[in-house]
Amino acid sequence: MEESEKAFDPLGARDETVLIETLTRWNMTQLPEQNDKSEADKLPSSPFPWRNDLNRKIILWNGDITVLNTEAIVHSSNERMTDKYQATKILFRKAGPKLEEDIRKNIRICKTGEAKLTEGYGLLARYVIHTVGPRYNTKYITAAEGALYSCYRNVLQHVREQKIQTLGLCCIHSTQRGYPPDQGAHIAIRTIRRFLEKFSDDVEDIVFVCGEDTFDVYEKTLPLYFPRSPKEEEEVLPKLPKDIGNDDGEPVIPERQIRIMDKPTLAAYRNDDTDLEETIDLNRTFGSSTVLEVGRHSFSHMEENPDAVKKNILKRRSDSEERNFELKKRYERLLKRARVEDLTEIAMLRCLYRTGVDRFGRPVVAFVGKNFPANTVDLEKALLYLIRILDPVVEKDYVVVYFHTMTTGENQPPMNFLKTVYSVLEHKYRKNLKTFYIIHPTWWSKLATWFFTTFTASDIKSKVQNLNGVQYLYAKINPDQLDIPPFVLDYDIQVNGPRYCVPFETEDKENQQEGL
Repeated sequence: MEESEKAFDPLGARDETVLIETLTRWNMTQLPEQNDKSEADKLPSSPFPWRNDLNRKIILWNGDITVLNTEAIVHSSNERMTDKYQATKILFRKAGPKLEEDIRKNIRICKTGEAKLTEGYGLLARYVIHTVGPRYNTKYITAAEGALYSCYRNVLQHVREQKIQTLGLCCIHSTQRGYPPDQGAHIAIRTIRRFLEKFSDDVEDIVFVCGEDTFDVYEKTLPLYFPRSPKEEEEVLPKLPKDIGNDDGEPVIPERQIRIMDKPTLAAYRNDDTDLEETIDLNRTFGSSTVLEVGRHSFSHMEENPDAVKKNILKRRSDSEERNFELKKRYERLLKRARVEDLTEIAMLRCLYRTGVDRFGRPVVAFVGKNFPANTVDLEKALLYLIRILDPVVEKDYVVVYFHTMTTGENQPPMNFLKTVYSVLEHKYRKNLKTFYIIHPTWWSKLATWFFTTFTASDIKSKVQNLNGVQYLYAKINPDQLDIPPFVLDYDIQVNGPRYCVPFETEDKENQQEGL
């Protein structure tokens, strides 16, 4: 959409517009209580000194990036711009079909770390800067940090080239790709800080647009790089990480820095006061067996893998403790959202609900596959609704019944979503799950279940049971404790006939095993 078209939007078309002029700038936010320190206690000067002129350009905001009236906004996606996350859906819906057509014809692919520019079309923003954040793996921390920095650097390059004055900057690092929010926030904020130190005259406002899971992290990290007073500058100095990047904010790996010196072979054996122009007897120097001992020269020293060094630093807390800590924080944020957000549209689908108890008094949760529109539903809200239903149940043993009856490809969520769900749910979900029944399984569902439980969810593999009919389920759970959709019962009669049952001996044996 051209600018002239945007200028004549129908009355009320921009009711949701958030003017950045109305948002609180970082230099106007409330300072925390600060301790008085004597002059003797002052620390060395900070590499990120207090600068009110830079702070006034920064805004921290929690909301929908598409309603900001900035000149450009940043869109974080996958390499083909086809991810299913809610933010992307909203952006493409508001931008209209021309954005998708532009991406399909002109961009096609955006590699990790790159940034591509398009028009905003139906969006408030004139431009959209698309970028792809890295997946995080503890084995390749350095690569992930370098790729994330490249995302922000390339975004800011477009800002300068297009003379963009106001920018809405989303969190490019995402928990969906496994990137720890706090580590990503350090790279994002310090890169912006270094950029503004050099090019502050080129940009008026940069809005850090956060979600519920990142706002607190950014609010805690911003003072380290944008202190709001000289006293705050002193207080946050000890909290700065060891690696504060170079002059551009790029992560520094000392082990990979190339140093070139004059006559390096001999430099290691000179005193500091040696004249560089001094004549040296090379025969005497190289003839001495004590001078060039194997392993003595700096070139013969083997440096440890820098990725391993950083990994060992993170292992001050063990890997399991670090992972459990991050997962717990992430789950608590999701639980908080699940309790307060409006999830009526998911509840109305009647795809997930509590029913009665099994023969051992364990609560039963039912999931109806046919009622779950996986291709059109908001998967993020679906996850929140799952947490809302299950969180009160999973403190003790519980049972899940999944009705696979008459499901199609439209009812099957992406495997990546299932992996995400499995990773964010706390350990108690897996530990206290007693049995996962699949009613009316198909050959394909059995294969998918085997694949998922073998390579992703191995700790629940032994708990999965495929049952070909509802009567087999009655052997586990009394019929009056089950709320089964009528179409499931009708299908069951068509497939298995009106009368069939499990032999008594088999039923009794299976129930005894489940009760153990």
